[in-house]
Amino acid sequence: MSDKNFVKDLADIDKDFSKWYTDIILKCNLADYSPVRGCMVIKPYGYAIWEQIQEYFDKRLKLLGVKNAYFPMFIPESFLLKEAEHVEGFAPEVAIVTKAGGEELTENLIVRPTSETIIGSMFSKWIKSYRDLPYKINQWCNVVRWEKTTRPFLRTSEFLWQEGHSVHLDEFDAKESTIQMFDEYIKLCKDLLAIPVLSGKKTEKEKFAGADETYSIEARMHDGKCLQSGTSHNLGQHFTKAFDIKYLSSEGIEKYAYSTSYGISTRLIGAIIMVHGDNRGLKLPPRVAPIQIMIIPIASHKPGVIEKCREIKEILLSNGFRVEIDESDNTPGFKFNECELQGIPLRLEIGPRDIENNLATAVRRDNLEKFTIGFDAIEQSVKLILDEIHNNMYNTALKQLNDSIIEVDNKKDLIKSVDNGKIALCHHCGEIDCEKALQEETSIKSRVIYDYDTSKPCAICGKKSKYRVYFGKQY
Repeated sequence: MSDKNFVKDLADIDKDFSKWYTDIILKCNLADYSPVRGCMVIKPYGYAIWEQIQEYFDKRLKLLGVKNAYFPMFIPESFLLKEAEHVEGFAPEVAIVTKAGGEELTENLIVRPTSETIIGSMFSKWIKSYRDLPYKINQWCNVVRWEKTTRPFLRTSEFLWQEGHSVHLDEFDAKESTIQMFDEYIKLCKDLLAIPVLSGKKTEKEKFAGADETYSIEARMHDGKCLQSGTSHNLGQHFTKAFDIKYLSSEGIEKYAYSTSYGISTRLIGAIIMVHGDNRGLKLPPRVAPIQIMIIPIASHKPGVIEKCREIKEILLSNGFRVEIDESDNTPGFKFNECELQGIPLRLEIGPRDIENNLATAVRRDNLEKFTIGFDAIEQSVKLILDEIHNNMYNTALKQLNDSIIEVDNKKDLIKSVDNGKIALCHHCGEIDCEKALQEETSIKSRVIYDYDTSKPCAICGKKSKYRVYFGKQY
């Protein structure tokens, strides 16, 4: 493959976004298709991104007093049937095991689509007193939801995720915890992924099956569609009553507890690709990039070049940066293109002339700016540059998000705006049937509630509005 054609093999991001996305995943070695329908194999480069997300958020959870645990992936079918809304919401997606060890099972087992039911059954054994609360656990695991239409990272039949669960004394504590985790997801997207989000409570139609309230973060992709990127659910007493999770209060009264759950998944990798990428390839925010800096030797056969590259690498490694050297026999042009395709935030080119001048040529992936930085105190310069890259990527995405939002007052303008890749903000009555009719007609769904302004009628049906809501198409 020539240097010139390396990037041209990508589909055009504006002409065929779907193919561009698939090209990025395959050419950047993020994932590959599995022999099992709707599943994916996450390759080392893609999994390394997930590891950065895990490392960041696992630390945050522990600071909040959440402890990791693990629960079985097989759930008795009777557990799912205990919570009516829950079973109705997940029934179309569940995979069921009916036979094992060569024999028919006496009770079917559900391959977990989520773990509220099985965790609820254990909470009922473990929680007895008000002194046991709040009880906060989390698990990093896989789940299975048998999707009809799949796309790597965005929607697959099996995916990896983090699911947190907590039990509380009362409604106030449960809601406070729900919003706390919701806020953590907003911070994760901003501080780690450089992704701005729409954030707020879901409408009645779109809330989690079995929840009192669902709070969601929604990222806008390059093509204008939204991606639900994390959710936090106030489950009230739905599951505590279904699974008999009670505690003895300080007054000696037996009470039902309140519970919450919250989760993010490998879908966030899809968000990173589709928010930041361009026609040169992937564009990774520095704090989540598996490789933050790629050092490329120029005229590597010349004395001292490789040695200097290795010296700079060791300095940067010892200061906590993720850095590699491309010592392959490919041409510099090929290496530059590959570095850009893989989304590596910063490239350092070091050749004989650079060594003479005691500096490296640096190229930023976010804006392709080229400049020089001195070898002396290079670790300090690199830190500042990577922070600048992160902030620039976030601000660029934030401007794109804000520019995409259009306020509308009627159904016609709502549909027109969303069909043109925008996010419509309008008054809505909040009725499930109203929202359902719009979705069936146009595939447009509510994203999150913006505020509780009731000054105008519902833009869809004309009835009295309950709030203003963002509407858009979704992945």
